[in-house]
Amino acid sequence: MAESFPMNGGDGTYSYTNNSQFQKQGSDLAKGMIKEAITEKLDTEISGTFQIVDFGCSVGPNTFFAMENMIEAVKNKCILQGLDSKNMEFQVSFNDHTENDFNTLFASLPLDRQYHAAGVPGSFYRRLFPRASINLAYSSYALQWLSKMPDEVSDRKSTAWNEGKIHYSGSPTEVVDAYADQFEKDMGVFISARAEEILSGGLMVLIMPGIPESAAHLPHSAGVLFNFLGSSLMDLAIEGIIDKAEIDTFNLPIYFPSDEEMRKVIEKNGCFSIERIELVNPMSQVNGVVNLDSLIIHLRAGMEGIFTKHFGYDVTEKMFNKTLSKSEEILKLLESGHFNSTQLSVVLKRK
Repeated sequence: MAESFPMNGGDGTYSYTNNSQFQKQGSDLAKGMIKEAITEKLDTEISGTFQIVDFGCSVGPNTFFAMENMIEAVKNKCILQGLDSKNMEFQVSFNDHTENDFNTLFASLPLDRQYHAAGVPGSFYRRLFPRASINLAYSSYALQWLSKMPDEVSDRKSTAWNEGKIHYSGSPTEVVDAYADQFEKDMGVFISARAEEILSGGLMVLIMPGIPESAAHLPHSAGVLFNFLGSSLMDLAIEGIIDKAEIDTFNLPIYFPSDEEMRKVIEKNGCFSIERIELVNPMSQVNGVVNLDSLIIHLRAGMEGIFTKHFGYDVTEKMFNKTLSKSEEILKLLESGHFNSTQLSVVLKRK
């Protein structure tokens, strides 16, 4: 069973609803690519009920923008083909873990939406929909989450034991390889499940953090931030607030694949053609200097739950506060130019 790592619900200070602008910039960067893919590559019948699914929707509002953009692209395709979209109905299914805050999601649904909405709880690392029922599948900034942390990294007897760290960034090769193996297994399961659910000629758009093959396993900007969260936990261990053993048994189940790693999994499955796969820099959409405090709060909105589950709320609060106090040091490291924020965008077509 896949573990559940929900984003912060509600609409408070550290909620995902109020702290997901960086993820929106990434999905906005892919809008042109998605419109082009739907116009040129979508080959399912555009009539009757058209099913769109967001895998890993979280609590909004980003998913609402993405769904509306895709519906508009489908309608424009109808116009180009001389079809009347007025006879079409759109069904949008929002998928996430059962612990996701679906109450906030549905309470904030746009009143003027062009679709029927449904929630589909459950891990996307298994089948969720009837066979050949989806026209268009989408997932944005969700697939970097593995189904679980690799077992080896918290095993003292393993060569991949990641002592004193919470992520593979900057760790020995054995740790990196354990994460890579877990990603390959999980993505293989995800692709196989979607291969059964998506109609022939249907599309799947995947957006997630990634890295170039030439820079495989070199530090990523998010990895740098994870390492500072880890160092803040180690500070708390030195202060006697937590036991170091608690840190040694915790690793973030997050992995940033290279374009070649993604290509390998897709080609191994054999059910999809790769229509487009590219790496872009979402930070190119940021105007001016990145507000690091805001970036760390974004991390908290997305990751507070997993830290709290393991360390408790008080330790998690202290960890984020300590990391915020290191903002100047973090910013200096990120601005050195050695760490790039990269987004992997993939368009697949069901054969």
